[in-house]
Amino acid sequence: MTRNTVRTWSVVHKWTSLVSTAFMLMLCLTGLPLIFHHEIDEALGTHGTYEAPPLGAPTLSLDRMLAVALAAREAEVPLYLSFDETRPVVSITTGPSPDAANADMHFASFDWTSAKPLPPRPEGGLMDVLLTLHIEMFMGLPGMLFLGFMGLVVFAAIVSGVVLYAPFMRKLDFGVVRISRSTRVMWLDYHNLLGVVTVAWLSVVALTGTINTLSQPIIQLWQADQLAQMTAPYRDLPPARAEASIQDAIDTALAAAPGMRVQFVAFPGVAYSTQHHYAVFMQGDSSLTKHLLTPALIDAQTGELTAIRPMPWYAQALLFSGPLHFGDYGGLPLKVLWALLDIAAVVILVSGIYLWLSRRRAPASDPVVAQLRDKPAMSPAECA
Repeated sequence: MTRNTVRTWSVVHKWTSLVSTAFMLMLCLTGLPLIFHHEIDEALGTHGTYEAPPLGAPTLSLDRMLAVALAAREAEVPLYLSFDETRPVVSITTGPSPDAANADMHFASFDWTSAKPLPPRPEGGLMDVLLTLHIEMFMGLPGMLFLGFMGLVVFAAIVSGVVLYAPFMRKLDFGVVRISRSTRVMWLDYHNLLGVVTVAWLSVVALTGTINTLSQPIIQLWQADQLAQMTAPYRDLPPARAEASIQDAIDTALAAAPGMRVQFVAFPGVAYSTQHHYAVFMQGDSSLTKHLLTPALIDAQTGELTAIRPMPWYAQALLFSGPLHFGDYGGLPLKVLWALLDIAAVVILVSGIYLWLSRRRAPASDPVVAQLRDKPAMSPAECA
């Protein structure tokens, strides 16, 4: 590379790193416990106690389950119905109206074999606070979009760091750490080594994190695009009342998609459905395909199948980016690997900050100073 090219990449790397450092460090620290949120919730008893029914106990009609839930919330309407993957548990979300805000919704879980209500999940706990901070910094959609932009800035820091240090790393054996040199040289080597080893993971996490922040715009695009195409004949009709059996609607959807299972059902009028349909979202049965959903639209008055179509590529990318971001698709071993890589990213961040601050205090004769001035360290912000 020419000297001007190096300077250009150096400026890009320096400012993308400095701008995103604080936010990326926050995301790394909050993301670490979130990798194990299922295990932490179970250890803290967040999900409450659950007495498993006898093996092979038959499940009840979902119409009856819905009636039990609405009997306790007489002034509300059903919004969503979802299923536990490992237990015979049905969760039903209700609200004062189909367009109710999240804060006005009520979430309740029931034993599918007895319709017995389960203890409510405590809200506002540590994991909820960490999740909200990690996703949107308590700022709603503006916070999500801002963090998405920071993800792109971090990716630019990663790319520019690789461009700058590919020639430099050819001068040393891979993995060498010069512990006999000064402390700054040693940390520079650790910084570069961890950056190279984790560059692919850091890129994936940064990009999937950015996709996750676009969830609302992506769902709105799906509604205006394919959902509108699937329900075109209903466009000028008045909103329908949900009169058809929810159990029959689910049976109809499963008959049209053999080998799949229902993840959740959206009732008429909510964000994931239309004013005229039950939207039955079905998933595959493997650790990967269970995140790729196929919605079936069932007429809420007649119970007939209107349309069934896999989610478009951009919606599937959103659905898959969540578990990929947190390593939540390969069991505990993958979560442990994700955690180790997250810790490595924290070390990259902290060491990058140290190298940046110490370069201004170091004497001009320090052999690392010139190197950092011409070719800045691989980040102080390569984490998402």
